Amino acid sequence: MKIQILNQDGNKKGEIETSIFDGKIREDIIQKVVEQEKRKQPYAPFYLAGKQASASGILRHARRKWKTAYGKGISRVPRKIFRRSGTQFYWQGATVASTRGGRRAHPPKILSMMNIRKINKKEKQLAFLGALALTANIEAVKEKYKTLRDKKIELKLPIMIDNKVLTLKTKEFFESLKKILNDFYLVALQKRAIRAGAGKARGRKYKKTAGALFVVGDGEKKKIAGIEVKKAKEINISDLASNGARLVIYTENAIKELEERIRGKQEEKKK
Repeated sequence: MKIQILNQDGNKKGEIETSIFDGKIREDIIQKVVEQEKRKQPYAPFYLAGKQASASGILRHARRKWKTAYGKGISRVPRKIFRRSGTQFYWQGATVASTRGGRRAHPPKILSMMNIRKINKKEKQLAFLGALALTANIEAVKEKYKTLRDKKIELKLPIMIDNKVLTLKTKEFFESLKKILNDFYLVALQKRAIRAGAGKARGRKYKKTAGALFVVGDGEKKKIAGIEVKKAKEINISDLASNGARLVIYTENAIKELEERIRGKQEEKKK
């Protein structure tokens, strides 16, 4: 595939030929890997919570043993003993969930939150190449961004820009981005809005659009609000094609590094 290199005015500066966007698109495998890459912060109560009785004595929950609640016409709930005189006790229910200060009945389990699904290396490689090919598919990108679905877009994908564009100052950078992206500029910047519903009170007050992803080389840097920037060596399948094909802009150096990354994995596979 031949890709145009666009300068800061959106004009063609040159072109290069690469095969990294010629992979077979298997959306089922891409989605499988995206699910595997999802991470959730594990949480659970302290493992000794409700079991640290401060009163002296031992917890008894046995039948037909001396100094237990058996035969006294009371429930056989574990109790901690405060004091006793012969067979008479002063106790209080403890440990179980139905007692004051007891443990939780069914607390969250950390193991259930650990994503331990495994993906074959060949499947992961196929998914990565398919995700790159998906970012070069204009119809797939339009399907993800609703405001573009009814528009006729002449810009060819994938978008590759001159390395010098990243060196521009903020105002010049946005002006250059408008010229390069045209209709895509409307969805390139991430927009934040207040979420509707009860989620506002549950730690997720804001929601934001996907926006564009800038893939840069190892020695390149750019930090601008509203634009996600990642290095070619660090991007994964979720960055490129989570819930559809994302609008991705590559630099010249990023394309070269992606070629090296894919070539290196293919050589490993042959060994």
